[in-house]
Amino acid sequence: MADAVEEQDLRAEAVSRIVTGFALQEYKMKQLCMIQSSNAWTETYYTETAADLTAGGEIAVKGVPRLANFPYGEVTWSKTSGRNIKHAMEGIISWEDVKTNAVDVIARTLLRIARAVAKSVDSEIATNILSEAGNTTAANATWNNAVIADRDPIQDMLDAKALIAIDNYNPDQNAFIIMHPTNYAELLGNANVRNAGQFWTDEPTRNGRVGRIAGLTVISTNSVTEGGAQVIIAKEACTWKSVVGLTVNTIPDPGIKWTIRAYEVGQIQVINPNAICSITGV
Repeated sequence: MADAVEEQDLRAEAVSRIVTGFALQEYKMKQLCMIQSSNAWTETYYTETAADLTAGGEIAVKGVPRLANFPYGEVTWSKTSGRNIKHAMEGIISWEDVKTNAVDVIARTLLRIARAVAKSVDSEIATNILSEAGNTTAANATWNNAVIADRDPIQDMLDAKALIAIDNYNPDQNAFIIMHPTNYAELLGNANVRNAGQFWTDEPTRNGRVGRIAGLTVISTNSVTEGGAQVIIAKEACTWKSVVGLTVNTIPDPGIKWTIRAYEVGQIQVINPNAICSITGV
């Protein structure tokens, strides 16, 4: 049916080429790793037994008699090998869509394809930090426990730091705590945290942003699972072996299509697992 003057179908419409309605996750885990390059398919490393040496046999380290043989001690190592993993994704856009779509399909596909690879790497790091943690401690109570007096996240953090320190790592040097945003909200809402100014740096007390609590830099991320938190000494606990960093290519096939391809190759190595403590039951 033909439209007459002033009918709705004849009114001009401006279509924005900017896509809205979603938010993109930030990826934060690689900052916890020492970054080292790799040109091998398999990387091997050795983890030294953390326990202090004790004397073997009947003679103790303390009180060796004159002219007696010294007690024997032996250092041990565990050999670990890991394969570098390719994280990759690509998308194909028709030439016609690039030329005529209301949305900037090239820009949006570039962003989303690249972020899919970044998310995969981020999740890989987070998963291994949790699974390879050398220390574990249970929270005194969940951080949203019905009994408010039982909630004690500061003590939970201090307990985790103590276990790391017992293994001769320094939890006050470049240490982080990572948690899910839900647990992060519970942490900041805790009365002990709000009122214990000595556990905060000047930065969060001045501007409301989270910096450090109990000597730990806080990372809130969707890459970790709700209900737990991990204390980790960054750069010392784990290494990211990088064969190829995040790379994004735009490949034209004139008159037919564009291919958007993103990839990264590497692996995480948890070389000092006792520099990590997982807090369960958060």
